[in-house]
Amino acid sequence: MATDDPIARFAGEYERASVTEPFEVSRCVLATANAEGRPAVRFILLKGFDDDGFVFFTNFESAKAKDLAENPHAEIAFHWHTTGMQVRVRGPVTRVSDEEADAYFASRDRGSQIGAWVSRQSEVLDRPQSLEAATSETSDRFANVAVPRPPFWGGYRVAPTAIEFWQNRDDRLHDRWLYERDGRAWRVVRLYP
Repeated sequence: MATDDPIARFAGEYERASVTEPFEVSRCVLATANAEGRPAVRFILLKGFDDDGFVFFTNFESAKAKDLAENPHAEIAFHWHTTGMQVRVRGPVTRVSDEEADAYFASRDRGSQIGAWVSRQSEVLDRPQSLEAATSETSDRFANVAVPRPPFWGGYRVAPTAIEFWQNRDDRLHDRWLYERDGRAWRVVRLYP
């Protein structure tokens, strides 16, 4: 059953899946493309959502961040096997504010904070010992203080222009509902399976 508000519908599906999924319910696929249109996909963790969009965090020097700098549009997709629901979210991407990134970074466990400083995400790792040494050095550097957010790390928000809900049904007669942004409102249509 479709409602007029896809964010509220997503919240309900997310909550339903959080009760039944054996894996992290926030796990989703992020698809980006560079300036030449070459696509790239990877799993990420959703860290928040509201009427303004869907938020994730990463290193600004990562492959995904480089794609978004060249082509600031993306799609994320969720699939919750236990509920038979797939959700796709498409739209332009912008960085979250420094304040929002700082607040989320402060909520992470200390090991993840240190990891954000030492990971040269998507670069070639010459040997595992290099990462271990950098982790040890960074842990010592911040031994008695709160770990600040690195200037090269923050968040992105996908502002949805389209959200599709796909519910599994027998005989491949799946329910599909597409919400498309129409000004400040949403236009809702049902699609063939």
